[in-house]
Amino acid sequence: MGKRILSILILIIIVVIGFLQKDELLALIKEGGPLSLFISMLLVAICVFFPVIPFPVLAGVIGGVFGTTQGVIVSLTGAMVGTMAFFYLCRYGFRDYAQAKLMNHKKVQEYEAFLNRNSFLAILTCRLIPIIPAPVVNIVCGLSKVNGLVFFSASTIGKLPNILILSFAGASFSSSKLFSFGLYGGYILLISLINFVIMYRKMSKESAD
Repeated sequence: MGKRILSILILIIIVVIGFLQKDELLALIKEGGPLSLFISMLLVAICVFFPVIPFPVLAGVIGGVFGTTQGVIVSLTGAMVGTMAFFYLCRYGFRDYAQAKLMNHKKVQEYEAFLNRNSFLAILTCRLIPIIPAPVVNIVCGLSKVNGLVFFSASTIGKLPNILILSFAGASFSSSKLFSFGLYGGYILLISLINFVIMYRKMSKESAD
C-alpha cells in the first residue's frame, strides 16, 4: 500500500511539473547555463511519462543549445532517468493497472515470448526499431522478470542512435535548417522502411502457414 501511495504522489508531481511548467522549463533550457542542464534532463525525464513536448523537438532544442556531444549526454541521461523510473513504478507501484493496460495491445504477447527468449536482444531491437511503443516496452519489462541492469543497458544502447541524430540535427539547425530536417526525415524514412519489411515478412509467413 505504501508503494502505491508513493507512486501516485510521484506521478502527480510529474503531471503538475510537466503540464503546468513546460513553457517555463523550455525557456530556461534555451537560456543555457548550468541550471539549464538539470532542467533539460528533468524535462526529458518527464516526457518519458507524458510527452508534453514532442521528444524530437525537445532533443533538437537541447542539441541546439548545448551542441551535439553535450546534447546527447543531457538527453540520454534524462531519457534513462525517466525510463528507469517508469520501469520501477510499473514493477512495484502500479502492477495491476499496468497489466490491464497491456491487454489493449495485441503484439504484447509476441513481444513477451521474444523477451523470455533473449531479454537484451528483445529490448534493444524494440528501442532501435520501435515496432512496439516505448511506454509498452517499459511496462512489459517492468512486469516481467527481466533484470534491471539488462533493461538499462539495452535501452541505453537502443536509444542512442535516435538521440544522436536529433542532437546533431538540432546543433546544425541554425546553420542549415534544410539539412536538419532532411537528416531526421531520412532517419524516420529508414526506420519506417525497416518496419515495413519486418511487417511484410511476418504477413507473408503467416499467409504461407
